[in-house]
Amino acid sequence: MKPWLPLVFFTSAFLIWHAEAEFFTSIGQMTDLIYAEKDLVQSLKEYIRAEETKLSQIKSWAEKMDVLTSKSTSDPEGYLAHPVNAYKLVKRLNTDWLELENLVLQDTTNGFITNLTIQRQFFPTEEDETGAAKALMRLQDTYKLDPETLSRGNLPGTKYRSSLTVSDCFGMGKTAYNDGDYYHTVLWMEQALKQHDEGEDTTVSKVEILDYLSYAVFQFGDLHRAMELTRRLISLDSTHERAGSNLRYFEKLLEKEREKSSNKTVATTEPVVQSGAYERPLDYLPERDIYEALCRGEGVKMTPRRQKRLFCRYHNGNRNPHLVIAPFKEEDEWDSPHIVRYYDVMSDEEIEKIKQLAKPKLARATVRDPKTGVLTVASYRVSKSSWLEEDDDPVVAKVNQRMQQITGLTVKTAELLQVANYGMGGQYEPHFDFSRKDEPDAFKRLGTGNRVATFLNYMSDVEAGGATVFPDFGAAIWPKKGTAVFWYNLFRSGEGDYRTRHAACPVLVGCKWVSNKWFHERGNEFLRPCGRTEVD
Repeated sequence: MKPWLPLVFFTSAFLIWHAEAEFFTSIGQMTDLIYAEKDLVQSLKEYIRAEETKLSQIKSWAEKMDVLTSKSTSDPEGYLAHPVNAYKLVKRLNTDWLELENLVLQDTTNGFITNLTIQRQFFPTEEDETGAAKALMRLQDTYKLDPETLSRGNLPGTKYRSSLTVSDCFGMGKTAYNDGDYYHTVLWMEQALKQHDEGEDTTVSKVEILDYLSYAVFQFGDLHRAMELTRRLISLDSTHERAGSNLRYFEKLLEKEREKSSNKTVATTEPVVQSGAYERPLDYLPERDIYEALCRGEGVKMTPRRQKRLFCRYHNGNRNPHLVIAPFKEEDEWDSPHIVRYYDVMSDEEIEKIKQLAKPKLARATVRDPKTGVLTVASYRVSKSSWLEEDDDPVVAKVNQRMQQITGLTVKTAELLQVANYGMGGQYEPHFDFSRKDEPDAFKRLGTGNRVATFLNYMSDVEAGGATVFPDFGAAIWPKKGTAVFWYNLFRSGEGDYRTRHAACPVLVGCKWVSNKWFHERGNEFLRPCGRTEVD
């Protein structure tokens, strides 16, 4: 019997998969762009060589003609007195200069332009560029990185260092501005201005930077600084109409503020904005601070007392015949809820094969809004995933069987093996794997009950970031290639364990590959029988 087809589930919305190219969401697919760019560079070099050959021929002709015309113009009649010179002059002007004209007009761009046109259909889109910029901002926020650190490329575990130019920083600021995100607009426009002031060569003008920065600062209510920046802009370009209009508007607002403050006899309780320091706006995620702190390795509640309750052991799957002779190494990651890590679950060869099978199928997730029914990209889940069936390759069946042996649960009613690759800033914000009481029909189509357990394989090491965190009880589990973590989403009673709300932290540096298997209730009634209480 084949595993049930996957039903991907998150809050009241169903995740639908499609094959739109959103390269920044998958490092695995972004590697193709590296080779495409290399091919374009080779094509460009060939074009340059062709142009250089053409220019060399033109230059040689010009030098020869320069010598000849210097001689002929010194004594035109004497020069033309020789009949051969007269014939050659006529021939040159009628034939040779025409050949030169054809050489000059010769289009050597065909090969390069053709290749560029072919490759362009696979290029990232404007939406990709926006997504990549937002991914950098996500890393900036989660790991508390200032723009200077990101701009200079000072990140841990990086092999190839890179930096952002004034133009890059300006582009980041514009992306934030166009999204109505004035917090990041200020941060990145300030960084662009700083690097500009330091003398970095750029085509972006200070006027352009100050134009965006002054307005973004104004949006935070910092009227004094907005005026200061606008005056600086006008000092650079006195004809800037919008800046002049803005300055007059700011001055009127400031005058009104002064009148209000002079009329007040009671001290105000309104918050005062400290010039240049702005708070990051609150968003939809209630546990945002806890989640991001855990991603940074802060706030992990691993006390000495809890540490003493964690052990390592050999696991034979309750004397499973396949594991008695070769048990797996099992390590407690957390005591309650019980989370364990298994070592050497997948070999390097198996991992590479599964990645190879998954790459052509990788697709970005979208969510269907339960109210409008409109499909939209899920900002809380930035990765690409694919689903592998046992018929795809024997290695899939082998890995499925191994997870069944380790857990003692059946894979017959489990979902297909899901493989995910996280791109730059790739994440999956806090979520439940199981369906809650207000979503009783989440897995109705499958007819296999709720998701009883999660088995998560780490198929790569990650240089920085990418932890799996549990905000409710303060646990952080870091990826280790070839290992897997396992936990139950439901108590034995079938009630959901709300403590298992978890998240995949953004990948700061590296490429994160994981695969997972969701086991369901049906078929496991006797393999994991009910307990005596609701929370057993």
